[in-house]
Amino acid sequence: MTYLIVVGVDGSDGGRRALRWAVQEAAGRGGTVQAVTAWRWDGLDGGAMVAPNPIEEEERAHALLAREIAAVTRDGTAAPVAAEVVEGRPADVLSAAARGADLLVLGSHGHGRLRHTVLGSVSEECVRKATCPVVVIPVPAPVPTNAAVPVLPG
Repeated sequence: MTYLIVVGVDGSDGGRRALRWAVQEAAGRGGTVQAVTAWRWDGLDGGAMVAPNPIEEEERAHALLAREIAAVTRDGTAAPVAAEVVEGRPADVLSAAARGADLLVLGSHGHGRLRHTVLGSVSEECVRKATCPVVVIPVPAPVPTNAAVPVLPG
């Protein structure tokens, strides 16, 4: 039986880190990755980022996922990656996709209020709903740009 890792991909830096980690983990275990992008179209015009209709929104989700997979697997990574685009709320889609998986991998965005600082709201909901172990790849700690460098006596 092949080790299956489901990973949520949304085009964000957190999603990219999660996909990269999942592919490396699957390669080390001789497993496969199922990269999943959830999409929704509510018909509201929110500006340039909203597709004018659900067909275009779904096409945009397929293109985004293909780009993200291509960027991570460009180096000839050994783990096979399958793509799945599903309409629905991200937490619901990812939890359902992970039902038969060995692991669900998500990126943390680190946005939001106090309780969402470490986990994004989707990650937080998936941790509660998932029927398999969940790995949340953290946001890297910012490096201070004007930190003083200690001078050692010489």
